[in-house]
Amino acid sequence: MTHRKFVILAPALLALSLAACGGGTPEVGYACPAPFTVDDAGRLTHFADGPGRDPRDIAYEASIAGAGTKCSVSRSRVDVTLLLRISANAGPSASAARTSVPYFVRVLDSNNNVVQSQEFTADFRLTSANPRATSQEELTLTLPRDGGFRIAVGLKPTPEELNYNRRGRQP
Repeated sequence: MTHRKFVILAPALLALSLAACGGGTPEVGYACPAPFTVDDAGRLTHFADGPGRDPRDIAYEASIAGAGTKCSVSRSRVDVTLLLRISANAGPSASAARTSVPYFVRVLDSNNNVVQSQEFTADFRLTSANPRATSQEELTLTLPRDGGFRIAVGLKPTPEELNYNRRGRQP
């Protein structure tokens, strides 16, 4: 008889204990903003100092090899961890000095207004023995939870480098 009472009471106790865990309105999901690469800012060709602008004068070429985000959500804010991979290749005119590739991160609101903007450099040691390298950049951005934000990333070419990219790499 005791076993029968337990069988009848067990589902009721289970239902009560599960109800106690839920307590309140379910949390509305938050979509972590996915980064996108700005047009004309996904690659950069940097020339050595001097007047030459043919392929022999390239110091390095860089590109965004990938980007992603992870989010930690609280009641009023979102901490976004941005992971950005930047690749660099030494050109024929590479120097033995450190290679610094400039890049930017912009947070846009739902109206495409820039609400946060930061600029950084990814540093490489490119040599003839080590002509290729990739840097994993990790940044944390704090955003209001109720935003609908987008994250724009890109390399930061000079006007001359941008024109070179737009011409399709024609000197």
